[in-house]
Formats: sequence, C-alpha cells, structure tokens
Amino acid sequence: MAMKKKPVTGMKDILPKEMEIRDYVIGLIKETYKTFGFNSVETPCVEHIENLNSKQGGENEKLIFKILKRGEKLKLDEAKEEIDLVDGGLRYDLTVPLSRYYSNNANDLPSPFKALQMGNVWRADRPQRGRYRQFMQCDIDILDEPTILAEIELILATTTLLGKLDFKNFTIRINDRKILKAMAAYSGFAEVDYDTVFIILDKMDKIGLDGVREELIKEGYAEEAVAKYLDLFDKVTNDIEGITFIKDTLGDFLDDEVSNNLKTIIESVDATKSADFKLSFDPTLVRGMSYYTGPIFEISMDEFGGSVGGGGRYDEMIGKFTGKDTCACGFSIGFERIVMLLLERDYKVPTKKAKTAYLVEKNMPSDKMLKILAKAKTERESGAQINISIMKKNKKFQKEQMMLEGYEEFVEFFKDKEIE
Repeated sequence: MAMKKKPVTGMKDILPKEMEIRDYVIGLIKETYKTFGFNSVETPCVEHIENLNSKQGGENEKLIFKILKRGEKLKLDEAKEEIDLVDGGLRYDLTVPLSRYYSNNANDLPSPFKALQMGNVWRADRPQRGRYRQFMQCDIDILDEPTILAEIELILATTTLLGKLDFKNFTIRINDRKILKAMAAYSGFAEVDYDTVFIILDKMDKIGLDGVREELIKEGYAEEAVAKYLDLFDKVTNDIEGITFIKDTLGDFLDDEVSNNLKTIIESVDATKSADFKLSFDPTLVRGMSYYTGPIFEISMDEFGGSVGGGGRYDEMIGKFTGKDTCACGFSIGFERIVMLLLERDYKVPTKKAKTAYLVEKNMPSDKMLKILAKAKTERESGAQINISIMKKNKKFQKEQMMLEGYEEFVEFFKDKEIE
C-alpha cells in the first residue's frame, strides 16, 4: 500500500512562516494574560467518554473522535453497544477538561482560580475556511468567582490581547442566557421547547427575521407566540437602552439583577478598555453550548465574516463532577482564525531579531570552518539569529529563498579568503 504524503482531511501541516506567527501569538497570549493574574494549566488531550458525552457540549458531542478500549478490555465479539467498545475520546474543547481538572485539584488551587489553558482539540467537523478537525484553542477561565468581576476581567484581558495584535473595530456581542429564557417564557413558549427555539433563533444572522418566523411556525409553535417573540427582536436596540427596553417589556419574567449586571459589564468595560472595539447587546446571541447559565459573549470581526471567539458563565458544570455547584466563567479566542487573519494581512512579527545567513563555500577547510562556527557562536551569544548554510551553485536563487524566510543580511565565506 502506497504511503500518503498529504495530511488527514481536516488536519494541516504548518510551514515555518506560519509557525513564526503562531509562536509569537502564543508568547503574547501568555505574557498578556499573566498581567491579569492568569496561571497556565494543562489537561490531557484524552478524556473519559462519560465526561465528553455528558450533554454539556451541544452539537460538539456528535463530533467526538472516540477511542477504542485497549488490550483485554476490547472484546469485539461480546460488544452489544458503543459503550462496550469505547472508553475515551479526544477532547472537543477545553472547558469540560478544565471542569474535571478543577474538581480533582480544587484543594490545591487558590480561590478564585484564574486559569489559562492552551492546547489542541479535535472535532469530526466539516473543514472550511478557518475551521479544522484539529485546532489550537486558547481559553481563560475564572473559577469560584460569583460576581460579574469575572466577566469584566475576561473581556478586558481578551480585548487587550487582540489590541496588541493590531485588531481594531471588532465587536464584542453580549447577551445572557437568562434573558433568552425570559423572552421565550414571556412569548408563551414552554420550557421544554427552549432549546429548539434557541437553535432556530441562532440562525437569525443567516436567514433573517422572516426565516426564523417561518422555521418556528414549521415546528408547530403557535403563531401568536411566534409573533410576540419576534416583535421583541424587531423593536430592541443593540445598546444599553435595548437592555432597558427588554427589562421593561418582560417585567416579572426577568430579574432586575440580570439586566443591571449586563449594563454594568458593558459600562465597566467601555470605561476601562485599552483596545479599539465596541460592545453590542445582542439578544439573538445564543452560543451553542448548553452548559452556559448566565452572560455569554462572542467576538465578531468583519474581516473574517463571523465569530473568532466566545464564552460565558457556566456555573453548573463543575457541580456535575463534585455534587456542589461552583461559579465559573470563561472566554476562548479562535486561535486558528486569528493566525489565519494575521497571515492574510501579511503580518510581521514585531521587534524580532535580525536574521543573518552565513553562506559557506563548499569543501571549506576544517580550520576555517572552525573560525566560522566560532564567529557564529559569538554572534548568537549577543542575540543574533545566524543560519549557516553551504553555498549553492545558484547563489542568487538561494538568497531569494532565504529572503522569503526573513533573512536580511548575507555573509559569504570563501576558501581563499581569510576569516575575520
């Protein structure tokens, strides 16, 4: 059987130009989030299948790369259902693993705990622009902090990072799952129907108000409830006045604290932000994960045409491990999409050290070669980046190729010339 040189569908090889940007962004992420008090953690890429299938991950639970049992535990001839064959899976996000991590190590961690986690995740998804089956995620989470200080800090930290990467005029869309539920209840939908209603609502940006109306009616919901529901979205504005309108309209269906907290988050971030972006109240924002319990947010960038990150509060997930609910809130940036946008704008890593190439004539005598190596050593110790290569016949093409890699200076060494 012939070997295949292309990567598996949905995976990719990363070339040096992209890797340089990725390394820089990873370093900037750690540096920036550290100034906000976040601590780096790491979890295994393989999780218990029971955790991944806990009905917390929404549609992602349909995209799990599952792992067969090994050795004597794998009994193919006796298996009657999937659970008899599978006991693990590749993580599809970092939130479920972090919840398990915290529940297992809480006694050794500070409270509140501010976690930074970066790592690959896997989803058996349909590959498309900016979406792969293996991709890097970058999450920051604040655990055991019940107040909206968590939301404020997460948004400020994430937007500060994006500002350092020269992203401007993006939008942080914000909503609250409690507002979503209150709007549905006010309109007359039964609680058992919320998930279906929200799945349809989540398509608003693609199919519009009329499309949402058509799908809700098609699902069999009462026209009166649908009309009352969509009238809210037709009249609401995407600012603090919009939150006030929703609260005044919903009345007792929505607790004052929910709307007041959302206003405070927006006002606090606007007053202290360091990046150029806007906050927009968006009552159509759903976020697909069913584990969200409070405020939710998403990063929208026109140059991508969609979301490049998101998060929210998930106060009930850790309790599924421990039996005791623990306040939790997190924000994830779309690392792969951010890197893709930087590559598309031909982003140059700032303040990088000059790259110098030493081109050495073929069959250089050993005594002169030692001098070249010593010269490179001295330059490297002073912080320079030196690449020693044997000079090729087509020296012009060789230099052109190295210039594409960022080499700006070339030093040539010949057998008949002294090495200084």
